[in-house]
Amino acid sequence: MQLRLISWFCITLNLMEYIGTQHASRVRRQGRMHPNVSQGCQGGCATCSDYNGCLSCKPRLFFVLERIGMKQIGVCLSSCPSGYFGTRYPEINKCTKCKADCDTCFTKNFCTKCKSGFYLHNGKCLENCPEGLEPNNHTMECTSIVHCEASEWSPWSSCTKKGKTCGFKRGNETRVREIVQHPSAQGNPCPATSENRKCIVQRKRCQKEGKGKKNRDEKGKRPNKEESRETRQENKGRESRRQNREQRENKNKMQPKKRKAQDKQQNPVPISTVH
Repeated sequence: MQLRLISWFCITLNLMEYIGTQHASRVRRQGRMHPNVSQGCQGGCATCSDYNGCLSCKPRLFFVLERIGMKQIGVCLSSCPSGYFGTRYPEINKCTKCKADCDTCFTKNFCTKCKSGFYLHNGKCLENCPEGLEPNNHTMECTSIVHCEASEWSPWSSCTKKGKTCGFKRGNETRVREIVQHPSAQGNPCPATSENRKCIVQRKRCQKEGKGKKNRDEKGKRPNKEESRETRQENKGRESRRQNREQRENKNKMQPKKRKAQDKQQNPVPISTVH
């Protein structure tokens, strides 16, 4: 009986030593993989190291390695920085660097913005744009070439010479059109927007300035209908008075002639007798 107890005691002691040895070995391995592992992580880290920064991130955050000199530090961010694109995995959300000519990208093979000196076209960054396209230095993209477009010609203007429309036989007339679409850098330039040509008209004299002014003044002084009616009545009365006055004057002039004729009839001149 005592021998059996001693055997169980030795077995239990050996088992405890084995468990302790395995635990110590696992701790040593973790120390070699992640030295100075800390459980009080900050900045979105789930696990971290005093030497390497974040080792894993909290849910929905992206893990990215930032280089500081010769050292890389793990960081957990809500979105990937410029020059990286994010990919979500069941184990970890990771930021991956874009191509060297991409400033920002959606995936490794699809750029959304190019670095200086490159032009974006269909998700790729090109030094030279394909045929039929031209580089746009404002958006840094390859865009379609736009040619100039003009509207239809307007009707010809009146025939003039030195700003006048009279007093000449040969003059000039003009027509114009507008630019409705300006060209791009490599597009066809715009045509002329005005044309002149000689013209011939039936010569007519220009109205004199003084005469025209007099006519305008008389036109401006023209009375209205009520004033014209009163003026006509006044003129009619004045004309009637003038005629009556002339009749009286004529009558007065005729009276001495009538009296003289009557005197001759009453007192005839005696005829002298010649002996």
